[in-house]
Amino acid sequence: MTRLEKQIQFIVEVDKVKNIFRQTYLSDGERKENDAEHSWHLALSAILLKEYVSEEVDLLKVITMVLIHDLVEIDAGDTYAYGSVGVNDKREREEKAAERIFSILPIEQGEYFRKLWEEFELYETEDAKYAHLLDNFQPILLNDASEGKSWREHCVRKEQIYKRNEKIKETSEVIWEEMQKIVEKNVKLGNIQE
Repeated sequence: MTRLEKQIQFIVEVDKVKNIFRQTYLSDGERKENDAEHSWHLALSAILLKEYVSEEVDLLKVITMVLIHDLVEIDAGDTYAYGSVGVNDKREREEKAAERIFSILPIEQGEYFRKLWEEFELYETEDAKYAHLLDNFQPILLNDASEGKSWREHCVRKEQIYKRNEKIKETSEVIWEEMQKIVEKNVKLGNIQE
């Protein structure tokens, strides 16, 4: 195949991410969001919230990272953040998916996307930390907007949310404080278990 044919094949293949539904509802609470909607929302948020990050980040890299980070779920499926199902073999499933999906691309593009995906997963660089902040904060915003619908369905506890998001504070004190306000409000409303 030509370079362009490989790129087109990848573009068509990743359209499948629109069929991967997450546990988080849209802000109106009418239906659950899919991975494509989630990734788009993160990319826009990356632009809007950059001013609140304590360290300098490469915005294009972060946007690319959040746009590709869930592509592996085409094969591996979505693993719920506060659940126990699929947690033990998540990494293995996602690595296998990353290998297949990114290998569709021309070699250097596939290697670049795979490297960015790995960087996101390792959660060590400032870019990856910001991408994770976005990935974790966005569902909190949607849960709050949908009156805690997903939190209530899954009986999510306050300590689960704080544990999952504990690294936000080192990336953005402002976002951390906002997250705390949202969580505490939803505990009072009964949407999150104490």
